[in-house]
Amino acid sequence: MRIVGHNLNADRHKNDFYPTPPEATLALLDKEKFEGNIWECACGDGAISKVLIDKGYDVYSSDLYDTGYGDSGVDFLMSDKKVDNIVTNPPFKISIEFTLKALQLVKYKAVFMHKLTYLEGINRYREIFKHKKLKNIYVFSKRVNFVKNGKSSGLMCFAWFVFDNNYNGLPQLDWI
Repeated sequence: MRIVGHNLNADRHKNDFYPTPPEATLALLDKEKFEGNIWECACGDGAISKVLIDKGYDVYSSDLYDTGYGDSGVDFLMSDKKVDNIVTNPPFKISIEFTLKALQLVKYKAVFMHKLTYLEGINRYREIFKHKKLKNIYVFSKRVNFVKNGKSSGLMCFAWFVFDNNYNGLPQLDWI
């Protein structure tokens, strides 16, 4: 029996590094515009950063690990760097921590690619959602095709979660 989202083969990349396909970031930019600078704080190989830069945004890219792009050795969870916006696809296993930290650091928006199941959970509700900063959720109508060990995988549903520190209300849902 295969459980979607469960890593039965223990072949998950050790640092949860799965580059975001460019079309996923482009889909976000069709819906959201950003004022000011952007920090891609889990930049990996620069997949998101490169698209943002190509679209004219001022982007600072960093990662805890050296994956060949941006500043390496930068521990986002320990940072006090204030920025206008954050756009990232964080490591799945610490996505809650990334969201909480980003909301402390951004002036405007903190945007994350998460599994749609990120909406579940009493702890996420208590720590994140009840504060009504989640403004938009953009659900991918077609599964995002991540490449893992040279193979395509699209078993899980993902969405862009857009938090806005200047918002206080219920989130709007849309599809991309």
